[in-house]
Amino acid sequence: MKIVACVKAVPEEQDIAIKSDKTLDLSKAELKVGQYDLNAVEAAVQLQEATGSEEPILVTVGSTKGLKNSKLQKAMLSRGAGALFGVADDSLDSIDAFATAKNLAAAISKIGGVELVICGEGSGDIYSQQVGPILGQLLGFANLNAVSRITLMGDKLEVERTLENEIEVLEVTLPAVLSVTTDINKARIPGLKEILAAGKKPTTLWGAADLEMTKEGNIEVISTLAPPETQRQQMVFEGDSEENIAQLLDNLRKVL
Repeated sequence: MKIVACVKAVPEEQDIAIKSDKTLDLSKAELKVGQYDLNAVEAAVQLQEATGSEEPILVTVGSTKGLKNSKLQKAMLSRGAGALFGVADDSLDSIDAFATAKNLAAAISKIGGVELVICGEGSGDIYSQQVGPILGQLLGFANLNAVSRITLMGDKLEVERTLENEIEVLEVTLPAVLSVTTDINKARIPGLKEILAAGKKPTTLWGAADLEMTKEGNIEVISTLAPPETQRQQMVFEGDSEENIAQLLDNLRKVL
């Protein structure tokens, strides 16, 4: 079974600075693998280990500068995948979910023979939770989100979805696109051996023109601002007596 895990390079949160006008300064923020994508990679590797199939492939979309970063490539490939394919173009630096899914679909179609695509529940920066469902539609694959368990059952998959008040169990025929939650696994931490080995794994980067892709976004980002800082009141009411509750409500009314 040929498995693809979709990953995205996102800025390291602790390196993001806030300017005086509340805009974000990303100039010193290094790129890392999105935290939700790590669960997708781990799910793909665990399926590969359980079935003895070929190592999963990683597919990504982003800017040329970001994706040609050898440190980032090693971070992606050190977690059990066998190869990395990407669409790298500066025009794809800040694209919306539809354009991202369209580029991913083009890359996956070019690779060929893919039976299962696993995505994280959302990206670590925008977190729109739309790429997986749109990707499934573009590829014409069966498509499910909120997946918390995947089990191979012959030539089909048994999938659990943890919903608000119930756990739904579904049988899925391949090919399929599954968006997994953070509850599905605990992503492994690569050691020095895995990081060094990742540098020898094949990486293929296509330009947008190679896949006849363009930015083609439907959404234009007008601004991205940090929320205003709120002064904490640091008022604590202990106990659950009627008097405590009345004090809490009275102070909430004053603040709100």
